[in-house]
Amino acid sequence: MYGLLCDSDGRPIAIEVFSGNTADPPTFTQIVARARKRFGINRLVFVGDRGMITSARINEDLRGVEGLDWISALRSEGIRKLREAGAIQMSLFDKQDLAEVTSEHFPEERLIVCRNPALAEQRTRKRNELLQATENQLEPIRLATLRKRNPLRGEKEIGLRVGKVIGQHKMAKHFDLTITENSFAYTRQETSIREEAALDGLYVVRSSVDQKLMNSEQLVETYKSLAKVERAFRCLKTVDLSLRPIYHRNDDRIRSHVFICMLAYYVEWHMREKLRAVLFADDDQEAAAAARASIVAPAQRSESAKRKDAIRRTVDDYPVQSFHDILADLGTLCRNRIRIPEFDSEFDKLTLATPYQEHVLTLLGVAT
Repeated sequence: MYGLLCDSDGRPIAIEVFSGNTADPPTFTQIVARARKRFGINRLVFVGDRGMITSARINEDLRGVEGLDWISALRSEGIRKLREAGAIQMSLFDKQDLAEVTSEHFPEERLIVCRNPALAEQRTRKRNELLQATENQLEPIRLATLRKRNPLRGEKEIGLRVGKVIGQHKMAKHFDLTITENSFAYTRQETSIREEAALDGLYVVRSSVDQKLMNSEQLVETYKSLAKVERAFRCLKTVDLSLRPIYHRNDDRIRSHVFICMLAYYVEWHMREKLRAVLFADDDQEAAAAARASIVAPAQRSESAKRKDAIRRTVDDYPVQSFHDILADLGTLCRNRIRIPEFDSEFDKLTLATPYQEHVLTLLGVAT
């Protein structure tokens, strides 16, 4: 188990390795104590997802600690509590897509309720598809109990068939099942479906940060910055560096392996920042932020980024490529050692860089 610590820009600054049988929340407890001591930070704001910064961790490790704040999000049951208590009403979102509320269930916490219509539509569509897929698997079982020749009989046998399919799409909570010795029937739990649908597109950011330090929009933006850490994890685990599988058995070697991978990603992060102009990454982040309707709305790309996407050329008429393609291009630069047996001599000859390669190396600040 390893935990990556990044700053607000997604730059990796530390990594910790834990025993493999350790769950996420206990590792967070250790990271909180180590980070404050190791970096000598008087005021620290931890941002973590709802599975990492749980209510138990908040109450046991974070709440009331001077100089330590946190930003996380509520689980579905917490959002349901707010709605049942009347703290969340759809009228809150008539003119805006976020609202700050309070609740006795979450004392001394700021709760920012956000509603994303696009996300609500996506979840509704996905749920309907999963409900239909579940019915498509249950219907053949029902018909099997009705066929005249060799019908499916026995409560146990029917239950086994139903049990194999009912949970595949995680929709069992939305169905009422009736199984007897010679029949099987199913119906949708419309009440359960409506209750879940009422929460579609809703998420609640919870925090202890004082309003004087961060307003509601800044809290939501900071929570969303977790996407940068998730991107770093993807690069570490699979996309670029393939940290796993780990073939070492000795603890020190495992830590060394993980540390080297983090250093490699640190180099990659800085390379990506310097190469934004020739990557598909948005190189005008201020314009992209200005084009966004609100912090809850989906992120937008700037006009310059859209131009790069369309013509795949920079304003300097250099090709726009992925990071992997640029590395492959630079990988053609090499040093050839040439030997001339007749004169018993040898010398090195460097590959000449193309204009594009020279441009990339200039962006990286590497002398050619």
